[in-house]
Amino acid sequence: MTQSTTSGTRTLAGLTGTIVLCGAGKMGGAMLEGWLSLGLDPKSVVAIEPQPAREVATLASRGLRLNPPAHTVGEAAAIVIAVKPQVAPDIVPTLAPYLGAGTVVLSIMAGRTLGFLEQALSQRAALVRAMPNTPAAIGRGITVAVPNQRVSQRQRDLVHALLVATGAVEWVNDEALMDAVTAVSGSGPAYVFLLAEALARAGVAAGLPEELAGRLARETVAGSGELLHRSPLEASVLRQNVTSPGGTTAAALDVLMAPDGLEPLMTRAVAAATRRSRELAG
Repeated sequence: MTQSTTSGTRTLAGLTGTIVLCGAGKMGGAMLEGWLSLGLDPKSVVAIEPQPAREVATLASRGLRLNPPAHTVGEAAAIVIAVKPQVAPDIVPTLAPYLGAGTVVLSIMAGRTLGFLEQALSQRAALVRAMPNTPAAIGRGITVAVPNQRVSQRQRDLVHALLVATGAVEWVNDEALMDAVTAVSGSGPAYVFLLAEALARAGVAAGLPEELAGRLARETVAGSGELLHRSPLEASVLRQNVTSPGGTTAAALDVLMAPDGLEPLMTRAVAAATRRSRELAG
């Protein structure tokens, strides 16, 4: 069962307690920016980042606590882990000083399971594993989250508020789905960027100047994505609306929708990414 959470009031202005953000790189930094845009007081945030970007360091002048001694922070309302999964075995155990009875831990590390977090941090902790994607950097991401059984409704609401700051959120109850989630939405932006690359190269092959082909492909992919975002129609209906019988689009779709065309290729690609996600999770 999934729960869509794209609606509702987006605000963090009334949040109480401390948010500890471990890892303020690209994704962690995007989340932080989203929180602040929704009214979170920078004084409520502790950022643990050995190499902070200038934007993060500047927030210290507004009250954000950057790399403070752990004993000065105390129990956190939430710990958000946004480090690379490769360093997780070394980093996650160091977060124990911030963990209290009411703390919820949110991990956005790819491939790191709830079981890993329990072993590395605490088997009694309330844990949420989430998979965002890179459009979170512009507030247009989508994140899928799965909680363990210790997460209360209040903690789930807090995690939701933190995640929705960067886009839509879906909740699932089965952690086994996270490998496919990673393959579809986590890795999915790369597939779309590849489409733009391939479309531009095809334009050059058809005789267009390289610069013009690149602009046409970029704007076509971006504009079509925005239309899909705004329209209530299914993707298949939007496709059909563009396609005149016997026209140029139909001729192209005859190739893309052939038995060995785009759909089976995408199915194999997503299956490969799903397998790799399971391998990385161990």
